[in-house]
Amino acid sequence: MATRSPEDMKTAGAMKPGYERVLTDDALQFVADIARKFDGTRRELLKTRADRQNAWDAGGLPDFLPDTAEIRQSDWKVAGIPDDLQKRWVELTGPTERKMVINALNSGADVFMTDFEDALAPTWENIVEGQIALLDYWQDELTFTDPKSGKSYEVGSDPAMLLVRPRGWHLPEAHILLDGEPVAGAFVDFGLYFFHNAKRIIDKGSAPYFYLPKLESHQEAKLWNDVFVFAQEAFGIPVGTIKATVLIETLPAAFEMDEILYVMRDHIVGLNVGRWDYIFSFIKVLRNKPEYTLPDRQQVVMGKAFLGAYARLLVQTCHKRGAFAMGGMAAQIPNRREPEVNEKAMAAVQKDKEREVREGCDGSWVAHPDLVPVARQVFERLMKGDNQVDVIPDTTPVSQTDLLQIHEGTRTEEGLRTNIRVGVQYIEAWLRGNGAVPLYNLMEDAATAEISRTQIWQWQKHGATLEDGREVTVELVDGLLADEMAKLRNALGADVYDKGRFPEAIEIFKSLSEAPELAPFLTLPAYRLLSE
Repeated sequence: MATRSPEDMKTAGAMKPGYERVLTDDALQFVADIARKFDGTRRELLKTRADRQNAWDAGGLPDFLPDTAEIRQSDWKVAGIPDDLQKRWVELTGPTERKMVINALNSGADVFMTDFEDALAPTWENIVEGQIALLDYWQDELTFTDPKSGKSYEVGSDPAMLLVRPRGWHLPEAHILLDGEPVAGAFVDFGLYFFHNAKRIIDKGSAPYFYLPKLESHQEAKLWNDVFVFAQEAFGIPVGTIKATVLIETLPAAFEMDEILYVMRDHIVGLNVGRWDYIFSFIKVLRNKPEYTLPDRQQVVMGKAFLGAYARLLVQTCHKRGAFAMGGMAAQIPNRREPEVNEKAMAAVQKDKEREVREGCDGSWVAHPDLVPVARQVFERLMKGDNQVDVIPDTTPVSQTDLLQIHEGTRTEEGLRTNIRVGVQYIEAWLRGNGAVPLYNLMEDAATAEISRTQIWQWQKHGATLEDGREVTVELVDGLLADEMAKLRNALGADVYDKGRFPEAIEIFKSLSEAPELAPFLTLPAYRLLSE
């Protein structure tokens, strides 16, 4: 790539020492080239999202596409899966923060998915320093010394395989402007990482591997495929070298799994059961239909109703096409101070992973390094090889009705309070730059905060009743919100609470939960505060 300064591109974020290593003219020009070629399509696809949602709001329902029936019915498979991705039993996820990256790579997991998306608050510092950490990793220079303890960290001799999750198509990067407009965060995350590391990764005998979030259609998957082709051709790398796993974490995408695999068949190796975002999407897509009002979040569990059907269809589709079916997240956090609580949490993780193996998954996610051995023990005991891509345990067809069947259960005051506590505290931490937040023995990210605020919106919208007969109203929610924040201030201490960003977090949560129309993502209005 020839050295040249980007035309009409401005870096609006502060240039701290070391930032010049990744924000080079060449790298920014590459990002600009991607944006100029593909941003028009990205914007059209976001408009298509809104148009489809309007049709569902007007009475329609998501369904399998009649125009692509031939893809679903014909016989084809994805391209081969590289040797170093054949065994993905345990995948650990986490943000791109330097110390966390080192610890995750050393965790004993097969894969570490480092995250520029839901587990990362996209401050300018987090984005750029995350890129620096990944650059240092591939240059064999990733170390960290804790400034408080003096303890040093470095990557061990047998690190996990690194996969990178860029931001979704909808998220902007306010600190990199092209022609005066923010560049899509996805283009920034992918472009900088690929530019600086692709050839070095290949020289080490591997390839650039990615996780792709928030896709709602096979057309959106095709856009990623086109970006991959463009990037590989620009660097003289054979097309098909890049490999990606797509998270099926939206309800519309569940009806297009075959099509997503097909349009990315040269570059895709699997699909993932993105369960938390999927619940959020289920509420969002069906928001105007009272018959789809869900019970408490804790009662919407895998293996049942629409979640069970979705996971079954994912395994069937992936294994039919020679791709991996990756299980979902275990978000429990070990609690060494309370042995009984810890034992219960570890038993829940074990049970969850056993279910996934039985359902046909080839691997699964955990949110904390201490869960890696728990999950690994399950796969060692139940798996007969590195993967089970040739196995489809349940061939029962999955219909539109199955994918829209809601869970049985109740709506409770405690469920409402939990949504308030989790939603507000997550947003407050996110505004302070932390995107992976431990709350009540669970690792929460943006997806669970999205469930919290959309579920409250749904209950209010349709006048849902709690199990004690009370209707969920704005007045009820406001009263519980005030009570929960008073309890939280007392628990944290007035000094800690008052130094936080709770007023802003409460305002965001309250405005989104009580708005006449459901906002598509909380991270969009919240990002305006984060990027100021």
